Amino acid sequence: MAGIEGGCRCGAVRWRLEAERLPLTYACHCLDCQTWTGSAFSQQAIVAQDRFQCTAPVGRFDLPSADGRRISHQVACPACFTRVYNTNSSRPGLVMIRAGTFDDSHRLAVVAHMWTKRKQPWLTIDPQVPAWPEGPPQAAEFFRLIGAPPVAS
Repeated sequence: MAGIEGGCRCGAVRWRLEAERLPLTYACHCLDCQTWTGSAFSQQAIVAQDRFQCTAPVGRFDLPSADGRRISHQVACPACFTRVYNTNSSRPGLVMIRAGTFDDSHRLAVVAHMWTKRKQPWLTIDPQVPAWPEGPPQAAEFFRLIGAPPVAS
């Protein structure tokens, strides 16, 4: 199987995804993502954890989710602090790779937008691309749309 690679800004952390083609991505415009990225939105790909391998030690930090129960595990380069990927206890077996860390990030396609009620007013979203004011109403449909592995029960 072919591999797709990426890494942090300084090159200390590299990762590899076993896949034949680049995964589809989504953009989240929520205030947390704007703060975490220092930008208008975050863009990420959801992939199966068993197909993803990080090839260097990383720094981890935990953030409680909005409901205060689930913990998101944010993973960053300990040298340059680039957020590389994250996992979330509400989505076991999945990894959310930060789009900007793909070596071929310029080739990624955004196929959905969420939390558009928080998007920056200057940003125009293609009306042909599915978008939701908050999170997508049906998780299974969202995961199908972005080509992500099914959510584990």
